[in-house]
Amino acid sequence: MKLNAWQEFLEELVDPSEINVVSLNQKDTLNLDFWKRDELDSKIGEVLYSIAKKFFQSLKLDPAIKIVDVILTGSLASFNWSSASDIDLHILLDFSKLSDPELVEDYFRQKTSNWNHKHKILIKGFEVELYIQSSTEPHYALGVYSIKDDRWIKKPSKFNVKIDYNSVRKKAAGLMERIDNIYDEFAEGKYKKAKKLSDRLMEKIRKYRRGGLEKDGIYSVENLVFKVLRRNDYLQKLSSLRIMSYDKSMSINGSH
Repeated sequence: MKLNAWQEFLEELVDPSEINVVSLNQKDTLNLDFWKRDELDSKIGEVLYSIAKKFFQSLKLDPAIKIVDVILTGSLASFNWSSASDIDLHILLDFSKLSDPELVEDYFRQKTSNWNHKHKILIKGFEVELYIQSSTEPHYALGVYSIKDDRWIKKPSKFNVKIDYNSVRKKAAGLMERIDNIYDEFAEGKYKKAKKLSDRLMEKIRKYRRGGLEKDGIYSVENLVFKVLRRNDYLQKLSSLRIMSYDKSMSINGSH
Protein backbone atom coordinates (compact mmCIF):
# COMPACT_ATOMS: atom_id res chain seq x y z
CA MET A 1 0.00 0.00 0.00
CA LYS A 2 1.46 3.39 -0.99
CA LEU A 3 2.08 5.95 1.69
CA ASN A 4 -0.41 8.56 0.48
CA ALA A 5 -3.22 6.00 0.51
CA TRP A 6 -3.09 6.16 4.32
CA GLN A 7 -3.67 9.87 4.68
CA GLU A 8 -7.45 9.73 4.24
CA PHE A 9 -7.72 7.42 7.26
CA LEU A 10 -5.91 9.74 9.64
CA GLU A 11 -7.98 12.90 9.64
CA GLU A 12 -10.29 11.94 12.50
CA LEU A 13 -10.92 9.07 14.88
CA VAL A 14 -12.85 6.05 13.66
CA ASP A 15 -16.54 6.45 14.42
CA PRO A 16 -18.14 3.12 15.43
CA SER A 17 -21.43 4.13 13.81
CA GLU A 18 -19.68 4.43 10.45
CA ILE A 19 -18.38 0.86 10.42
CA ASN A 20 -20.10 -1.46 7.97
CA VAL A 21 -21.53 -4.55 9.70
CA VAL A 22 -24.40 -5.23 7.29
CA SER A 23 -22.40 -7.95 5.55
CA LEU A 24 -22.51 -10.06 8.72
CA ASN A 25 -26.19 -10.92 8.24
CA GLN A 26 -27.33 -14.32 6.92
CA LYS A 27 -28.78 -14.73 3.42
CA ASP A 28 -31.79 -16.85 2.45
CA THR A 29 -29.72 -19.11 0.18
CA LEU A 30 -26.15 -20.09 -0.51
CA ASN A 31 -24.53 -18.09 -3.31
CA LEU A 32 -26.17 -19.56 -6.39
CA ASP A 33 -23.19 -18.72 -8.62
CA PHE A 34 -21.21 -21.30 -6.65
CA TRP A 35 -23.75 -23.87 -5.52
CA LYS A 36 -26.02 -26.01 -7.68
CA ARG A 37 -28.39 -28.20 -5.70
CA ASP A 38 -26.08 -27.83 -2.70
CA GLU A 39 -23.06 -29.04 -4.68
CA LEU A 40 -20.14 -26.85 -5.72
CA ASP A 41 -20.20 -25.91 -9.40
CA SER A 42 -17.88 -28.45 -11.04
CA LYS A 43 -15.97 -25.90 -13.15
CA ILE A 44 -15.34 -23.70 -10.10
CA GLY A 45 -14.21 -26.73 -8.13
CA GLU A 46 -11.72 -27.70 -10.85
CA VAL A 47 -10.26 -24.19 -11.01
CA LEU A 48 -9.92 -23.91 -7.23
CA TYR A 49 -8.26 -27.31 -6.93
CA SER A 50 -5.85 -26.39 -9.73
CA ILE A 51 -4.92 -23.14 -7.95
CA ALA A 52 -4.28 -25.00 -4.69
CA LYS A 53 -2.25 -27.75 -6.38
CA LYS A 54 -0.02 -25.34 -8.31
CA PHE A 55 0.65 -23.30 -5.19
CA PHE A 56 1.48 -26.44 -3.22
CA GLN A 57 3.90 -27.58 -5.92
CA SER A 58 5.62 -24.17 -5.83
CA LEU A 59 6.55 -24.80 -2.18
CA LYS A 60 8.89 -27.63 -3.27
CA LEU A 61 8.36 -29.67 -0.11
CA ASP A 62 9.57 -33.17 0.59
CA PRO A 63 7.81 -35.56 -1.85
CA ALA A 64 6.54 -37.53 1.16
CA ILE A 65 4.29 -34.61 2.09
CA LYS A 66 1.00 -34.81 0.24
CA ILE A 67 -2.16 -32.74 0.18
CA VAL A 68 -4.64 -34.28 2.62
CA ASP A 69 -7.52 -32.19 1.32
CA VAL A 70 -8.42 -28.87 -0.26
CA ILE A 71 -11.46 -27.25 1.32
CA LEU A 72 -13.71 -24.31 0.65
CA THR A 73 -14.82 -22.69 3.87
CA GLY A 74 -15.74 -19.27 5.25
CA SER A 75 -18.76 -17.20 4.33
CA LEU A 76 -19.08 -18.47 0.75
CA ALA A 77 -19.60 -21.97 2.17
CA SER A 78 -22.43 -20.70 4.36
CA PHE A 79 -25.44 -18.41 4.42
CA ASN A 80 -23.56 -15.34 5.69
CA TRP A 81 -21.82 -14.53 2.39
CA SER A 82 -21.82 -10.99 1.06
CA SER A 83 -20.30 -8.91 -1.73
CA ALA A 84 -17.30 -8.42 0.60
CA SER A 85 -16.64 -12.16 0.95
CA ASP A 86 -13.44 -13.88 -0.13
CA ILE A 87 -13.08 -17.43 -1.41
CA ASP A 88 -11.36 -19.05 1.58
CA LEU A 89 -9.37 -21.86 0.00
CA HIS A 90 -7.54 -24.02 2.57
CA ILE A 91 -4.86 -26.59 1.74
CA LEU A 92 -4.76 -29.26 4.46
CA LEU A 93 -1.42 -30.93 5.18
CA ASP A 94 -0.26 -33.52 7.69
CA PHE A 95 2.05 -31.40 9.86
CA SER A 96 3.28 -34.51 11.71
CA LYS A 97 5.37 -35.30 8.65
CA LEU A 98 7.22 -31.99 8.91
CA SER A 99 10.64 -31.98 10.59
CA ASP A 100 10.03 -28.64 12.35
CA PRO A 101 6.27 -27.85 12.21
CA GLU A 102 6.55 -24.49 14.01
CA LEU A 103 9.27 -23.18 11.72
CA VAL A 104 7.58 -24.50 8.59
CA GLU A 105 4.23 -23.04 9.70
CA ASP A 106 5.84 -19.59 9.72
CA TYR A 107 7.20 -20.33 6.25
CA PHE A 108 3.72 -21.35 5.06
CA ARG A 109 2.21 -18.19 6.52
CA GLN A 110 4.75 -16.04 4.72
CA LYS A 111 4.33 -17.86 1.39
CA THR A 112 0.53 -17.69 1.46
CA SER A 113 0.65 -14.03 2.47
CA ASN A 114 2.99 -13.26 -0.43
CA TRP A 115 0.75 -15.19 -2.83
CA ASN A 116 -2.38 -13.42 -1.62
CA HIS A 117 -0.72 -10.01 -2.00
CA LYS A 118 0.69 -10.81 -5.43
CA HIS A 119 -2.38 -12.40 -7.02
CA LYS A 120 -5.94 -11.22 -7.51
CA ILE A 121 -7.84 -14.15 -8.98
CA LEU A 122 -11.55 -13.42 -9.19
CA ILE A 123 -14.20 -16.10 -9.55
CA LYS A 124 -17.71 -14.75 -10.04
CA GLY A 125 -16.42 -11.45 -8.63
CA PHE A 126 -14.95 -12.95 -5.43
CA GLU A 127 -11.21 -12.98 -4.73
CA VAL A 128 -9.37 -16.21 -3.92
CA GLU A 129 -7.52 -16.24 -0.57
CA LEU A 130 -5.14 -19.15 0.04
CA TYR A 131 -4.29 -20.68 3.42
CA ILE A 132 -2.33 -23.71 4.59
CA GLN A 133 -3.77 -25.54 7.57
CA SER A 134 -2.83 -28.60 9.61
CA SER A 135 -5.26 -31.41 8.87
CA THR A 136 -5.64 -31.98 12.64
CA GLU A 137 -6.18 -28.33 13.57
CA PRO A 138 -9.69 -27.52 14.88
CA HIS A 139 -11.55 -25.51 12.25
CA TYR A 140 -14.46 -23.30 13.28
CA ALA A 141 -16.83 -22.66 10.40
CA LEU A 142 -20.50 -22.88 9.52
CA GLY A 143 -19.72 -24.77 6.35
CA VAL A 144 -16.77 -26.83 5.06
CA TYR A 145 -16.70 -28.38 1.59
CA SER A 146 -14.05 -30.85 0.40
CA ILE A 147 -13.07 -29.83 -3.12
CA LYS A 148 -10.80 -32.86 -3.41
CA ASP A 149 -13.63 -35.31 -2.62
CA ASP A 150 -16.47 -33.10 -3.93
CA ARG A 151 -18.62 -33.39 -0.82
CA TRP A 152 -19.71 -31.49 2.27
CA ILE A 153 -17.65 -32.15 5.38
CA LYS A 154 -19.89 -29.82 7.33
CA LYS A 155 -23.06 -28.70 5.61
CA PRO A 156 -24.28 -25.24 6.68
CA SER A 157 -27.77 -24.56 7.97
CA LYS A 158 -29.66 -21.41 8.78
CA PHE A 159 -30.40 -20.61 12.38
CA ASN A 160 -31.49 -17.70 14.48
CA VAL A 161 -28.55 -15.73 15.79
CA LYS A 162 -28.41 -12.58 17.85
CA ILE A 163 -25.42 -10.42 17.02
CA ASP A 164 -24.20 -7.79 19.46
CA TYR A 165 -23.61 -5.20 16.74
CA ASN A 166 -22.83 -2.43 19.22
CA SER A 167 -19.99 -4.39 20.82
CA VAL A 168 -18.65 -5.45 17.42
CA ARG A 169 -18.59 -1.84 16.18
CA LYS A 170 -16.93 -0.45 19.31
CA LYS A 171 -14.23 -3.11 19.51
CA ALA A 172 -13.52 -2.88 15.78
CA ALA A 173 -13.30 0.92 16.01
CA GLY A 174 -10.79 0.64 18.85
CA LEU A 175 -8.56 -1.71 16.87
CA MET A 176 -8.84 0.45 13.75
CA GLU A 177 -7.74 3.46 15.77
CA ARG A 178 -4.75 1.51 17.11
CA ILE A 179 -3.73 0.66 13.56
CA ASP A 180 -3.94 4.31 12.58
CA ASN A 181 -1.91 5.28 15.66
CA ILE A 182 0.83 2.84 14.64
CA TYR A 183 0.92 4.57 11.28
CA ASP A 184 1.52 7.86 13.12
CA GLU A 185 4.70 6.29 14.50
CA PHE A 186 5.64 5.18 11.00
CA ALA A 187 4.94 8.63 9.53
CA GLU A 188 7.23 10.17 12.16
CA GLY A 189 10.07 7.93 11.05
CA LYS A 190 9.92 5.57 14.04
CA TYR A 191 10.13 2.51 11.81
CA LYS A 192 11.43 -0.04 14.33
CA LYS A 193 8.76 0.96 16.84
CA ALA A 194 6.07 0.77 14.14
CA LYS A 195 7.28 -2.71 13.16
CA LYS A 196 7.27 -3.90 16.77
CA LEU A 197 3.82 -2.47 17.47
CA SER A 198 2.30 -3.80 14.25
CA ASP A 199 3.72 -7.30 14.86
CA ARG A 200 2.35 -7.26 18.40
CA LEU A 201 -1.09 -6.04 17.32
CA MET A 202 -1.38 -8.62 14.54
CA GLU A 203 -0.61 -11.41 16.99
CA LYS A 204 -3.08 -9.94 19.49
CA ILE A 205 -5.82 -9.89 16.84
CA ARG A 206 -5.10 -13.52 15.90
CA LYS A 207 -5.27 -14.66 19.55
CA TYR A 208 -8.36 -12.53 20.16
CA ARG A 209 -10.18 -14.17 17.26
CA ARG A 210 -9.01 -17.67 18.17
CA GLY A 211 -10.24 -17.24 21.74
CA GLY A 212 -13.67 -16.11 20.55
CA LEU A 213 -14.00 -19.04 18.16
CA GLU A 214 -13.08 -21.53 20.85
CA LYS A 215 -15.48 -19.99 23.36
CA ASP A 216 -18.53 -18.89 21.36
CA GLY A 217 -17.98 -20.04 17.79
CA ILE A 218 -18.33 -18.35 14.44
CA TYR A 219 -20.71 -15.64 15.66
CA SER A 220 -18.59 -14.63 18.65
CA VAL A 221 -17.94 -10.91 18.97
CA GLU A 222 -14.23 -11.60 18.53
CA ASN A 223 -14.64 -13.40 15.22
CA LEU A 224 -17.08 -10.81 13.90
CA VAL A 225 -14.66 -8.02 14.85
CA PHE A 226 -12.00 -9.84 12.82
CA LYS A 227 -14.37 -10.01 9.84
CA VAL A 228 -15.21 -6.31 10.13
CA LEU A 229 -11.50 -5.43 10.17
CA ARG A 230 -10.91 -7.59 7.10
CA ARG A 231 -13.93 -6.38 5.17
CA ASN A 232 -13.09 -2.73 5.88
CA ASP A 233 -9.49 -3.33 4.68
CA TYR A 234 -7.85 -2.75 8.06
CA LEU A 235 -6.12 -6.13 8.20
CA GLN A 236 -4.61 -5.34 4.82
CA LYS A 237 -3.51 -1.94 6.14
CA LEU A 238 -1.87 -3.53 9.15
CA SER A 239 -0.14 -6.13 6.99
CA SER A 240 1.11 -3.43 4.61
CA LEU A 241 2.32 -1.37 7.54
CA ARG A 242 4.36 -4.29 8.89
CA ILE A 243 6.08 -4.69 5.53
CA MET A 244 6.68 -0.97 5.00
CA SER A 245 8.08 -0.39 8.48
CA TYR A 246 10.43 -3.37 8.16
CA ASP A 247 11.66 -2.22 4.74
CA LYS A 248 12.25 1.32 6.03
CA SER A 249 14.00 0.15 9.19
CA MET A 250 16.43 -1.95 7.13
CA SER A 251 17.13 0.70 4.46
CA ILE A 252 20.18 2.97 4.29
CA ASN A 253 19.75 6.34 2.63
CA GLY A 254 22.16 7.21 -0.16
CA SER A 255 24.50 10.20 0.04
CA HIS A 256 23.74 11.49 -3.42
